[in-house]
Amino acid sequence: MAANAGGKRILLHMCCGPCSISVVRALLEEGFSVTGFFYNPNIHPLREYLKRREGAAETAARLGVPVIFKDGEYDPAVYLRETAFREANRCFHCYRLRLERTLSVARRGGFDFFSSTLLYSKMQKHEVIRDLGRDMAGAGKTAFLYRDFRAGWKEGIETSKAWGIYRQQYCGCIYSEYERYRGELADLAPDRKTPPRGETPSREAPDGADAPADPS
Repeated sequence: MAANAGGKRILLHMCCGPCSISVVRALLEEGFSVTGFFYNPNIHPLREYLKRREGAAETAARLGVPVIFKDGEYDPAVYLRETAFREANRCFHCYRLRLERTLSVARRGGFDFFSSTLLYSKMQKHEVIRDLGRDMAGAGKTAFLYRDFRAGWKEGIETSKAWGIYRQQYCGCIYSEYERYRGELADLAPDRKTPPRGETPSREAPDGADAPADPS
C-alpha cells in the first residue's frame, strides 16, 4: 500500500454500509480524500435498496466522508437488461455496470482514482473486479485503485454490529435473494425441481455483510 496518498481524491463505489467501514478507514489512513458513491441498480427490492442506502449514509456520517447518491438512477430494469440471458455470468455484468458509472462520475469530477467496497468481500471475484477496473481506466487521468481490503473483514463485521448498521442477508439482486431463501420453498414443496445454482451461494451473502457463516 502507498505510505501517503497526499490528499489524492478517490471516488469509492459503496455497495452498503458494513462493507465500507474498514475500506474507508484504510483509505483515510493512507491519506486519500474519500468521496463515497452509492449507485446500485442491482439491489432488489426497493425497500432493500433503501435500507442499504441508509446504512451507507450512516456509515459515511460516522467516518466523516461525503457521499454522492444516485437515487434518481435506481432502476432494476437497468440491471435486468444487462443480465438477461447472461445469468450464469451475471456478477461480471453487475460489476461492469457499477464500475462504469463510478468511473464516469469520477472523470467528470476530476478524481484521481476510483475503486469499490466490493473489494472488501471474501465472496466477490477480486480478479474480475480488478481487471475490469484497470481495463476501464486504461491510460486515462482517473486510475483504478486496487487494494485487497479483505484483511478488514472482521473489523467491518464487528464495527457494523456495534454501530447498529443494517446488515443484509443476500448479495442484492433478485437472483441472489432467491438463492438465499429458496430452501423455504423446499419445505413447502419437497418434490419441486430446483433450478441449478447460479453464481451466488444460497447460504452466503457475497457482499460480505451478513452471511450465515459470519466469522464473528
